[in-house]
Amino acid sequence: MTVKNTCVYLGQPLADYGFKDGHPFGPQRHDVFKAEVIRQGLDKSLDIQEPVKATPDLIELFHTSDYIEKVRDYSKFGTGYLDGGDTPSFVGMYEAASNVAGSVTDAIDRIMSKQYRRAFSPIAGLHHARRHVAAGFCVFNDCGIAIEYLRHQYGIKRVAYIDIDAHHGDGVFYSFEDDPDLLFADIHQDGRTLYPGTGFAEETGKGEAVGTKLNIPVPPFSDDAVFQSVWPQIEDYLKKNEPEFIMLQCGADSIEGDPITNMAFSPASHAYAAKRLCQLADLYCEGRMLAMGGGGYNHDNIARAWTAVVDAMIKAG
Repeated sequence: MTVKNTCVYLGQPLADYGFKDGHPFGPQRHDVFKAEVIRQGLDKSLDIQEPVKATPDLIELFHTSDYIEKVRDYSKFGTGYLDGGDTPSFVGMYEAASNVAGSVTDAIDRIMSKQYRRAFSPIAGLHHARRHVAAGFCVFNDCGIAIEYLRHQYGIKRVAYIDIDAHHGDGVFYSFEDDPDLLFADIHQDGRTLYPGTGFAEETGKGEAVGTKLNIPVPPFSDDAVFQSVWPQIEDYLKKNEPEFIMLQCGADSIEGDPITNMAFSPASHAYAAKRLCQLADLYCEGRMLAMGGGGYNHDNIARAWTAVVDAMIKAG
């Protein structure tokens, strides 16, 4: 029997994380990815895992107890916004967001136990939420929870977080801005032209962490050639710092044709990032790599970009 090196998290509890009434982050995003995985036959080369719900204690590794309680309260009735207007509440929101976070930490458990070398969760990478507040469609920041979980549960300090979503991963960056052990590298549309308006090249960390973070803003309509021109900075950065675990937030909203961004990458950039990070994970991390879907609001782009990432992870062996 062939041993499969990659698992993917799919199931209705993840699909339930989506906003209603025409919101760009709708519940269909999970389903279009799942359909493309099956259409390409990728499901034959990987294991599909059911979503797992995070406990409150796990969520509290990153988020404040007051904020978690607020999410619980808003989740009961599904009225109002958790932030200034981007993140509306919905009935069952707490449970849905808990499944996003729990699936990511379950993936970490499976990777650390060597059941798999790599894992992908499509409804994950919710990189805007801060420790005390929601932001940009993100209720719980599963990326931040995953980083804290790796440290608390497994003693892994040097976690590399790589983000190629069109939007800057501000919730991760500012939460770990003064942490020299969190390796942060982010290619994103220039913050002067897109939400959240952050992630400038001179933002390299604070305090003991000055010089340990890598923000790479690129102009609107940047294409694969631009991606290839800046990507070596990330490889040099990782080789210099030798991470113990690699995380990739591979938002599909940096693909050309997304309705709320102005980028022009193709899925080839996402596949290349995944392939190269797998190679670096093999070199420094015993192969340990977790990928998270992130943003993306053009369904065709979601299907093509995320399956390209998964295919690259499978082929990396």
